[in-house]
Amino acid sequence: MKKGINQWCYPPETTLENVLKWTKAAGFEAIELNVSQPGAIGLTLETSHAEAKQIKQAIAAHGLETDSLSTALLWEFPLSSADSAIQEEGKRIVRKMLELASAIEASTILVVPGVVTKETPYDVCYQNSIAALRTLLPYAEELGVAIGIENVWNRFLLSPLEMKTFIDSLQSEHAGAYFDVGNVLPFGYPEQWIRILGKRILKVHVKDFKETIGNMNGFTNLLAGDVDFKRVIAELKAIGYDGEVTAELTPYKEHPFALAYDTARQLDVLLGRDSLVSL
Repeated sequence: MKKGINQWCYPPETTLENVLKWTKAAGFEAIELNVSQPGAIGLTLETSHAEAKQIKQAIAAHGLETDSLSTALLWEFPLSSADSAIQEEGKRIVRKMLELASAIEASTILVVPGVVTKETPYDVCYQNSIAALRTLLPYAEELGVAIGIENVWNRFLLSPLEMKTFIDSLQSEHAGAYFDVGNVLPFGYPEQWIRILGKRILKVHVKDFKETIGNMNGFTNLLAGDVDFKRVIAELKAIGYDGEVTAELTPYKEHPFALAYDTARQLDVLLGRDSLVSL
């Protein structure tokens, strides 16, 4: 498995040059960039194919890889929305992500499949998100990029069995799971999700979670919470996962580069690379 870090681990004003420099200096092998609204640093909805290629070259020049893209935009424009205009914008975002991933030769994009709300009940969210993804998957297949469906705090797909059924119902080799270890802990055990989802897992996000807090404030740095990482890594090895284990954490307010250094060392421990301590 490879050590990766998400661009969100750095403050949003961090230049792409510093993101790449700090990531490489800390000892990571991969960087995961985010697709944002125009005006943000890095990849945006207005980034051209040529500009994406230039970013790919900059990543390679720093000795890094990139094999996935993420976005927060599907919270604002969920594929599950009953508002056709909002849903169509969500589809446009996914199509743009697929195009950018193809341009930078990334295999996977992260997609939040839908959001259950009072206005969008669970069954409607399920139906709408499935329908939207089925219209998007032919384009994903054409570009050779997979859609990784992430388990997030969206009141949706709350068990590994449901996630498994949801993915299988899409009937595409280009649909799988982008599994977030820390997101599961409030209502399940990540090691069980990994075993059940198996080869459907395309990519992995890691962060820790403190169950005694139990809300969004419970997310914390690796090894500082209650995730049983020994079992998590064992299950990932058992299903033959050898891709990136990408940290997705809250940036430090001061000395933001230090988070990359701290997290890289923690991942060394988790992945059994630390010469003094390993799991």
